[in-house]
Amino acid sequence: MTGRPGRFITLEGGEGVGKSTQLAALATALRARGIDLIVTREPGGSEGAEAIRRLLLEGDAGRWGPRAEALLFAAARADHLEKTILPALAAGQWVLSDRYLDSSRAYQSGASGLEDADILTLHRIGSEGRLPDRTLLLQLPEAEATRRASLRDRGDSDRIGGRDAAYHARVAAAFAQYAAGDPQRFRAIDATGAPDAVTARLLDALADLTP
Repeated sequence: MTGRPGRFITLEGGEGVGKSTQLAALATALRARGIDLIVTREPGGSEGAEAIRRLLLEGDAGRWGPRAEALLFAAARADHLEKTILPALAAGQWVLSDRYLDSSRAYQSGASGLEDADILTLHRIGSEGRLPDRTLLLQLPEAEATRRASLRDRGDSDRIGGRDAAYHARVAAAFAQYAAGDPQRFRAIDATGAPDAVTARLLDALADLTP
């Protein structure tokens, strides 16, 4: 036990915005401030959820329809929350997660045509509606995000990342809409510029939560 309250922080954004890089940098910076934390991801983050991750990300683009995909994401999240996130928070740790509910909303609802209310209902059933304390939304201009994603993947993207530009534009628009609709939880972060400058913006967005 740390004696401090656990905090649940999520990093969100479309392909190529630098979530993985910034998650690692943010974790390092928070640990330097004496915060005990774990780093996790979605889909994944627990044994059961990692098994579902492989089902979701491997195979061809048409392996799952939007409804089956949404159910699989919700099942993975339920296990992740129960087995990893809630125990860490109960122990007073911070949890930094690369994606959570809002990615399901953006990818399965905003971009794939399902109703946002249905994604939220699945979350209520599977994960008791648990939301992060703070969601940091990394944002980049479309052209720069596409360039970075191409450099990262080198022609070997997963079945979701490899969808077309119009799909990913809908994802970005959905994220922006959710952030505008919930300013208390979301903080929109400019992901342009040097990585350390972006990390500083993330830390500023958590200033009211950090000791």
